[in-house]
Amino acid sequence: MTSREQAIFALVWFRKREDLTLLAAGFGISRATAYRYRDEAMYVLAAQAPDLREALERVAAEGWAHVILDGKVFDTDRVAETTTSVKGDTIHAWCSGKHRDFGGNVQAVMRPDGLPIWVSEVFPGHLHDQTVATDSGALGALYWAAAHLDLPTLADLGYEGAGQGVHTPIKKPAGDQVLDTDNRTYNRLQQLRP
Repeated sequence: MTSREQAIFALVWFRKREDLTLLAAGFGISRATAYRYRDEAMYVLAAQAPDLREALERVAAEGWAHVILDGKVFDTDRVAETTTSVKGDTIHAWCSGKHRDFGGNVQAVMRPDGLPIWVSEVFPGHLHDQTVATDSGALGALYWAAAHLDLPTLADLGYEGAGQGVHTPIKKPAGDQVLDTDNRTYNRLQQLRP
């Protein structure tokens, strides 16, 4: 198969997401070769992607007022690794205690319209969102964007205390207490920003 045919194969898979075995049969190649072609195409595309700093500069140049940081634990299986918890217990690294399921933690930075501009590598599911954002280098780049590009970040309470330029809602006090008017207004404005 020529490199042009390999590219066409990869484009068909990206467009249709068909079963690779069936797609391979249609192109007259083996299943293993199909996986290799798909993976090679992904590596080529990933190498062309801008790093987070370049993506933030582009967002600022396009006139967006802020970016959004959020994380998600994606279900996974077939991973086995143990680690030591903060309490000193041996735990499964890919098991999220919050979600009570196995998964990988991925962080994403998005424009206000929801378009992702950067996605982190996959980290073990037991790690907290803020830890993954720090370890992936996202928080450092977001601090830089807030200071140099006047591009603040909005995030959920999982990033509380993340630092300058990362704005999170203010927690409701314990019990029957209510947030004061200023704090409720701050939280509401943060929700309404486009």
